Amino acid sequence: MSRLHDLYTEQGQSPWLDNLRRDWLQDGTLQGLVDQGVRGVTSNPTIFAKAISGQDTYDDQFASLIATTSVEDAYWDMVVDDIDHALAVLRPVYDSSGGNDGFVSVEVAPSLAHDTDGTTAAARGLHERIDQPNVLVKIPATPECVPSIRQMISEGRSINVTLIFSLTRYAAVIDAYQSGLEALVASGVEDLSPVASVASFFVSRVDTEVDRRIEAAVAGGADRSLLDLRGKAAVAQARLAYALFTERFSDPRWHSLAARGAKVQRPLWASTSTKNPAYPDLAYVDTLIGPDTVNTMPDGTVADFLDHGTVARTVDSDDAGAHEVIDRLAAAGIDMEDVAGTLEAEGVDSFAASFDELMDSLKQKAATLSGA
Repeated sequence: MSRLHDLYTEQGQSPWLDNLRRDWLQDGTLQGLVDQGVRGVTSNPTIFAKAISGQDTYDDQFASLIATTSVEDAYWDMVVDDIDHALAVLRPVYDSSGGNDGFVSVEVAPSLAHDTDGTTAAARGLHERIDQPNVLVKIPATPECVPSIRQMISEGRSINVTLIFSLTRYAAVIDAYQSGLEALVASGVEDLSPVASVASFFVSRVDTEVDRRIEAAVAGGADRSLLDLRGKAAVAQARLAYALFTERFSDPRWHSLAARGAKVQRPLWASTSTKNPAYPDLAYVDTLIGPDTVNTMPDGTVADFLDHGTVARTVDSDDAGAHEVIDRLAAAGIDMEDVAGTLEAEGVDSFAASFDELMDSLKQKAATLSGA
């Protein structure tokens, strides 16, 4: 048994893989990672951009597709093909866990991040097209898309809510999930157990932005003791998010839904590779371990955890310290809600840029293949 198995069996945290490549589906790499304890897969437009542009395993299918369809439709055909194969690899995990794990996530087009109706239609379309119980369609937690999250849950569709950067937005996401389930009950559905959701709370990027603001504040004359908070904001905020999770999923409102089989919407720690080389390689993994959580890790971080990860409950080990970090930052004029707004905009723009760059690359490839 590996450390990943221990993470799940001893601490109740599900390790997922934040990457998907066609060659890993073909050569058994993904299956090997599942055998080592990976219990789910997440993807996003940047991941698919790297996969499709970085290897030739898509070329034959792409050449065949563009003979009869547009470049963008060909892209989605290739994405859905990969998702279908990954779902098959993870299906035994889904079945053996009673539908608690074994999920594969696919994201709606990033251009829809500020389009409520477009996101709702796209998420519904992906669910209907893929039509597997262990698919999670990813919807960003932008203000415009929170209503889409509620709508999809009210239709009994499983959702991965992505790009959460603040406690305020996280609270809105929890409410969207629970009110969506309540609407599903009102529609006559008695058994809520087939519906699953995770709330993807981004971590390492928070430190990148907060550290930048700390250093700017000190350069502007703030007390140098503020530098002690570098590398601490992200874990502190995630720990407060876990405290909010335990509060909201233990109150009477939740108990009435749980009585109908509803699953908790687990916090999923995303962006957990270390961006600053001065920080430990597992800074956002070893510190956020606890029951009813998911940590989705890039393959390099998975390898690091398999090699030297610590299996111990840490996510609620110092709530007072987490509050102190956030309070000290606020006192220094570093507003975590403003940090979140910056990161949300950057995240949306980054995914959109990856998608646009890939479309341009595929259009050039299509022109070459057609001899234009």
